[in-house]
Amino acid sequence: MHNSPVVSANWLHDNLHDSKIIVVDCRFSLMDQGLGLKQYQESHIEGAYYLDLNLDLSSPVQKYGGRHPLPDFEQLAAKLSQIGIISGETMVIAYDDSRFAFASRLWWLLRYMGHERVAVLDGGFAGWIAQNYETSSIVPTSQLGKFIPQLQTEWVVDIEMVKARKDLPEVVLIDSREGDRYRGEREPIDPIAGHIEGAVNYPWMELTNEQGFVIDRQGDRWQEVRNAKEAIVYCGSGVTACVSLLSLQLAGIDSAKLYAGSWSDWCSYLV
Repeated sequence: MHNSPVVSANWLHDNLHDSKIIVVDCRFSLMDQGLGLKQYQESHIEGAYYLDLNLDLSSPVQKYGGRHPLPDFEQLAAKLSQIGIISGETMVIAYDDSRFAFASRLWWLLRYMGHERVAVLDGGFAGWIAQNYETSSIVPTSQLGKFIPQLQTEWVVDIEMVKARKDLPEVVLIDSREGDRYRGEREPIDPIAGHIEGAVNYPWMELTNEQGFVIDRQGDRWQEVRNAKEAIVYCGSGVTACVSLLSLQLAGIDSAKLYAGSWSDWCSYLV
């Protein structure tokens, strides 16, 4: 079984009908929140199930906690069981069409819930289509899985922990947003522009090329982070930060933590 956090379309094609593999379509658009499901219903990798960023991979927005709070894990575990995932056994392959932006959220959530057998599809749905591999509009029926979450609670930090730790010399705080958002030149979503003081910028899109394929030598990106005792990663709402966590994993740095509320939580206290 594959043990890398990224799999190729060729590998998935060769293993698509393995009963121990479940494929999950994570396509989503922040600007058109019904688009991902619509795309899935029209065409998806044969046998893939759909999980929605807002409905499945996040919980409802509150006054604080950011735009995509972590999901209710009992509810998500029930959903994972319904699509046939068995804790510690099933290999889950997640894909999107947004350079891992949403597939990485599922990748991270599953690992946070104690399930290490998960990877993202290199090149996403477009890469699959480019190979002329099979697609379908048939929504697969529910399966009987058994997912029991075992949360790795030390992987997540809240605003108080960020405040307490961000200025320590052995801690690096990583902002995963695009450079112009980090610098406060543009803010398309949140009410305040800028970044958390002391954060360094490693844009999440630097994991992939424009076609959504992983760029080699991820370790080179993170040389300055490698020696830090602790790394904390954030983005706008805790979603694309998971792409940076995937990049760090590829670089052999697997101890980084997620500030789940991210900038949208941080700036909600400044409004």
